[in-house]
Amino acid sequence: MVVLVIGGAGYIGSHACRALKSAGHQVIVFDNLSTGYESLAKGFELVRGDVLDASALTKALSRVDAIMHFAARAYVGESVTNPRKYFRNNVEGGLSLLNMAVDAGVKKIIFSSTCAVYGEPAKVPIEENTVRQPVNPYGVSKLFFEQALEAYDRAYEFRYASLRYFNAAGADDSGEIGELHDPETHLIPLALRAAEGQGPELQVFGSDYPTPDGTCVRDYIHVNDLATAHVNALEYLSEGKASFAVNLGTGTGASVQEVIHAVEKTTGKKVPHRTVPRRPGDPPALVANPGKAQALLNWKAQRGLDNIVATAWKFMQRQTS
Repeated sequence: MVVLVIGGAGYIGSHACRALKSAGHQVIVFDNLSTGYESLAKGFELVRGDVLDASALTKALSRVDAIMHFAARAYVGESVTNPRKYFRNNVEGGLSLLNMAVDAGVKKIIFSSTCAVYGEPAKVPIEENTVRQPVNPYGVSKLFFEQALEAYDRAYEFRYASLRYFNAAGADDSGEIGELHDPETHLIPLALRAAEGQGPELQVFGSDYPTPDGTCVRDYIHVNDLATAHVNALEYLSEGKASFAVNLGTGTGASVQEVIHAVEKTTGKKVPHRTVPRRPGDPPALVANPGKAQALLNWKAQRGLDNIVATAWKFMQRQTS
């Protein structure tokens, strides 16, 4: 298939492009490069454009069979202080994309969703039938798009896969592409930078959670495992099967302290860190039950925390060498 990868010059999108190419699909990257990097889209046709730019998008859609949509604003904190930016891009931009796709006759989309649609769930590991009650504008914007997809599926036979990621992390084994964010807010790259002396000491937000060591527990999923799930989801829909939503995680949580230990083991260096007060809205634990993805897509995460940290470290060293 020819796949339009919206946001394909970003972190997860760029890994999905490589996975698609390996599986024999043709890729067109569509990205406004506001948070993406041309270097991450190297080797693919890149169309510079915005999801709200009707003319650029219509032209690109006329050439494809399916869409992968990664182009979201994705900083939880910023979504609280500047919700306008999030609803403009994630909601208005998403609807613009959907409407133009329907008009162009492209009726398959793989959507980069998030466990943030669940908010602060009462039960962990989290299953897909958990009530969706997001607690910040970022999560609300993703839930809105999921609900739009559900409505378009019923009305226009527009087939979708909503893939609810847990904590994407790691980098491609080649070291050529990986996590590039500005600002960087993710724990693993921040811990690696602190260990290398390239950034400030790591802040650990709270040490009194009801978890084994008192720090937050998250389900870290390797970005290449996520990319494989996107390809499997596309091939599932292309067989004419029904739309679906699944959690993508490992089913195992790691605490902030465990991540720090993994970084120290990989780098051979101490991670300077200090405990600061909890952040509002940080649940103690977010861990996926990935059983549905395994059953539907024959997909299971192949990599654990040590591999995630090792590949992220390799990418970071390559960036700074």
